[in-house]
Amino acid sequence: MGPRKSAESAVPAGASLPPGQLLDWRTLVEWLREDGVISEQEADRTVARCASAHSAQHPVQRLSVVGMARAADGHVLDDQMLTEWLAQRCGLSYQRIDPLKVDVGKVAEVMSAAYAERHKVLPVQVTPTEVVVATAEPFVRDWMTEVERQTRKSVRMVLSSPQDIARYTAEFFALARSVRAASKSGGNGSAISSFEQLVELGKGNKQLDANDQGVVQVVDWLWQYAFDQRASDIHMEPRRDQGVIRFRIDGVLHPVYQLPLGVMNAMVARIKLLGRMDVVERRRPQDGRIKTLKPAAANGTKGDEVEMRLSTLPTAFGEKLVMRIFDPESTVKDLAALGFVPHDAQRWEALTRRPHGIILVTGPTGSGKTTTLYATLKRLATEEVNVSTVEDPIEMIEPAFNQTQVQPHLDLDFAQGLRALMRQDPDIIMVGEVRDLATAEMAVQAALTGHLVFTTLHTNDAPSAIMRLMELGIPPYLINATVLGVLAQRLVRTLCPACRVKEDDETTARSRQALADLVKPWQISGGYRPYQPVGCVDCRMTGFKGRMGLYELLTMTEAFKDRVSREPHMESLRLQAVKDGMRPLRLAGAARIAEGLTTIDEVLATTPPIQ
Repeated sequence: MGPRKSAESAVPAGASLPPGQLLDWRTLVEWLREDGVISEQEADRTVARCASAHSAQHPVQRLSVVGMARAADGHVLDDQMLTEWLAQRCGLSYQRIDPLKVDVGKVAEVMSAAYAERHKVLPVQVTPTEVVVATAEPFVRDWMTEVERQTRKSVRMVLSSPQDIARYTAEFFALARSVRAASKSGGNGSAISSFEQLVELGKGNKQLDANDQGVVQVVDWLWQYAFDQRASDIHMEPRRDQGVIRFRIDGVLHPVYQLPLGVMNAMVARIKLLGRMDVVERRRPQDGRIKTLKPAAANGTKGDEVEMRLSTLPTAFGEKLVMRIFDPESTVKDLAALGFVPHDAQRWEALTRRPHGIILVTGPTGSGKTTTLYATLKRLATEEVNVSTVEDPIEMIEPAFNQTQVQPHLDLDFAQGLRALMRQDPDIIMVGEVRDLATAEMAVQAALTGHLVFTTLHTNDAPSAIMRLMELGIPPYLINATVLGVLAQRLVRTLCPACRVKEDDETTARSRQALADLVKPWQISGGYRPYQPVGCVDCRMTGFKGRMGLYELLTMTEAFKDRVSREPHMESLRLQAVKDGMRPLRLAGAARIAEGLTTIDEVLATTPPIQ
């Protein structure tokens, strides 16, 4: 295991319980004391606390809430660490259940939900010859023979947290029941005995009811599951024989589930209905939005409100649906949380406090431009300021803004919307994107008449945005008069803090040289703390968890404006921007590598070379 150090690295051979014997918390405390995992004093304290409380919890769960301190380093032993220690002591494999790696359809075929709950076991992997079953009772094995006889496969037992087993038993079998219920709605009402039969049923042209209880339950599960997994996008993709659901997590797509096409079509219809889209129309793309709630917290507090943007697209095998999930906390992040280093944060703050002008944010699709703009505008939108936006589409509904949706079929494009906003007495304007000369001219006009304008462009770096405006037809003198600065950005995955490991001295020397080559002709100096990704269940074995921004901020100094007027070409503009304090994207990435937050490969994959 990479992410968590086991409770005890060297486990002595020894004590066990008779076959069929359930674990007891007193026995576990004694074993922990024998193995030196906890001290004598900690064992006595634990016995005193547990003896005074009666609980029906599993012994591992009961001990995890006591807060036992590990003798080696004082680290509090949680249920995962205790389970890992117990697995080693009992000679079993430890497995933390990753729901993204479990084929729920196959799991539901191995045993019934009632059987799993009665024996407190859960199948987590099914192969042609083997069934891997998770349990929290290593000495209770009477169920293994029955499962082997029913499945005609060998059973391999692994030890998992009792809390995870209880949680995922309920979730996996509930999902399987919902899929079966949804599938039966399109058939003759007969029972569906296997997941393969669902696939066969889904191949037919039977129409399932979007309001059927089974369909509703599957859609609800899909959303809550996506929230739990920190997904930013949900992809529902029709294929030739089945539908595929994938989640985008930290910028990478992960397969989640496969469904009969009939079930997926009903789910898409259900979601379109909730998003106020035309359910019957499947031949043209559509957009919509849904607002829902995250699950309530364990302490009973109400879950956060979540907005999802919907987009459908006709494909060869049916209608594809993508749901973009917006983090409700993204608009309140400070600059440090977004990834700004102090050097750029101070300059960005100074730009956004200017009374009028144009501020451009550039980068490819999915680089976090909207998050940066919303977070910035949220901080500027006080009671004394009128903040108005023209977007296509509106990413997130923000009460502090006056937001307008572009509607081409009504001749309301960015230019027309911006023209209308000019008559609405705005102080700050945000235009979703400058795509043509008309929109660019209106943005310039708004800036010249005393408004602060934020907008985006699709360019590779900050200096390219100036050249792009010239290509659209904006003369250099108007660019100098209105543009305040350009922020280029990218998103890179950050190393999982639970499992990252420091590089050894030899590897550090090689990576430092690689980093020096990466930032040439710049030179690196200061501290260097490189880490390598390992992979754990917390980060789904990728070694990365979460993303952060890399920024390149160009400010329009008098020297830069002179270059725009006299030498409007990329090399000249880039050279002057660097002299004025702009740090290239790749250099920003190098700083994060040196801090041990990301890797060279991540920065290479997301940032343009230094020119």
